[in-house]
Amino acid sequence: MVNSQVNAYDAIVVGGGHNGLVAAGYLAKHGARTVVLEARHKVGGAADTMAPWEEAPDIRVTTLSYVMSLMPPTIQRDLQLERFGYRIHPQGMGYLPHPDGGSILQAEDPKVTHETIARFSKRDADAYPAFEAWIGRIADILGPLLMRTPPRLGSRKARDIKDVAQLGWGLRKELDERTVADITRLFTMSATDLLDRWFESPVMKGFMAVNGIIGTWAGPDAPGTAYVLMHHSVGDIGDGQIASWGYPEGGMGAVSRACEQAARSFGAEIRVNSPVQRILTGNGRARGVVVAGGEELRAPVIVTAVHPKITFLEQLDRSELPDTFVSDIEHWRTRSGTVKINLALAELPEFTADPGFNPDIHGGAIQVLDDLDYLERGFQEARFGKPATLPFSDTAIPTVSDPTLAPEGIHVMSMFTQWVPAEWADEPGHEEELEQYADRLIDRMNAVAPNFKGSILHRQIIGPKQMQDEWGLIGGNIFHGELSVDQLFHMRPAPGYADYRTPIRGLYQASSATHAGGGVTGIPGHHAVREIMRDKALRGRR
Repeated sequence: MVNSQVNAYDAIVVGGGHNGLVAAGYLAKHGARTVVLEARHKVGGAADTMAPWEEAPDIRVTTLSYVMSLMPPTIQRDLQLERFGYRIHPQGMGYLPHPDGGSILQAEDPKVTHETIARFSKRDADAYPAFEAWIGRIADILGPLLMRTPPRLGSRKARDIKDVAQLGWGLRKELDERTVADITRLFTMSATDLLDRWFESPVMKGFMAVNGIIGTWAGPDAPGTAYVLMHHSVGDIGDGQIASWGYPEGGMGAVSRACEQAARSFGAEIRVNSPVQRILTGNGRARGVVVAGGEELRAPVIVTAVHPKITFLEQLDRSELPDTFVSDIEHWRTRSGTVKINLALAELPEFTADPGFNPDIHGGAIQVLDDLDYLERGFQEARFGKPATLPFSDTAIPTVSDPTLAPEGIHVMSMFTQWVPAEWADEPGHEEELEQYADRLIDRMNAVAPNFKGSILHRQIIGPKQMQDEWGLIGGNIFHGELSVDQLFHMRPAPGYADYRTPIRGLYQASSATHAGGGVTGIPGHHAVREIMRDKALRGRR
């Protein structure tokens, strides 16, 4: 029974992940009486810091998402995030220690980078700067599109036609015939085919392919992974930095905490342990929500920052939505096969190829893999129902630059690993297999850093089912949807509704499944509020 008490707001935000918090901050800053409703006991979603080991409460890990990039300086300034503790330590670039004894290091000194790549192929070492310049040029063109609301392609409404024309006009100076061909290749080619055009060493190609498959249910041979490779090369939008990744001080949860405090400073109310059971509508317009326990909250504007399958297939009656839209959401692919492994270490890894401490190595993105075939083989095993015999890992040690996460002398390691079968997100009982999967990855890391296995004090393994059940990440996908060509830009999450609006008037979407999905960016929250203001939906608010 619905509680007779009805609380009235100007805006309700469903979901207190970082995107929802950014939306709430902007709404409150515009003068709207705003409430955030978060189902979990804390805000932040996948941008989370936790102390997972009871016996070591002073060791904290960055739980799921583990590095920052793509958050525009505009959002940081508008919400005054630095005032609330937002601080990023730059992450080093890439390092691949190979079991054969060599290594590749992307260092600040280009001579060092050239020298390490040349150990595997001098031709590849010579080609690398040109490749980086090429991918950077494309990222410079496509990256700013993340700050645009996609036009409704095919719409005949005057405003939509104007949006398409403005997009084309803005790109006119950037797109010559050669550039259009390059972009076409990115959207259609596999990472493997793209890298084959530039490099010859299987090790170098495997190293470069990681950006094309990270967090993606696809091996490097899959068409479209070339685009994903470019997507992860965009870096910070607005400051002209390509692939500028970093560690938030205090872990990813500190980013969410800064967004939360910013929203509160502008007047937003934030409730935890408040799962939304129902979004209320009437005559095709959003009216409010019902939370667990029956309390009803009313508002003319609702922003949902949770997975679209939850919003449109569970919190709304499908009969209220167009059949084609429901079908698009039902077929929205959100597989992953990702396993997050967090470790506490008594000492840093000592790599056979590069002994001693090196901030470019230990403070960078450490890749655990052999070569290109290693990656494709792992995906194909998972695709056919078997966890990867040899998992790969994109590995980070944030305590190299952020000592606040652990006592002196202790380090925490984040291993973002792939793949296990996508079906595991819906299947209980794979705990033992996940432990064995982690054992194999640790053994593989130990092959290049012989002190590694013995240095492990504690470990935490989070599989796709736990991600789905505890964080609402359907399929265990941290992007709320696969970054495939047919799920990008004006198709994300459905044709005609990539502009942060929905078929329900007054209901807007700001999850990672929207146009600017992928990464801890805040862009969906920012853009959703921008469209709310464009629609003048806040009824008299400034």
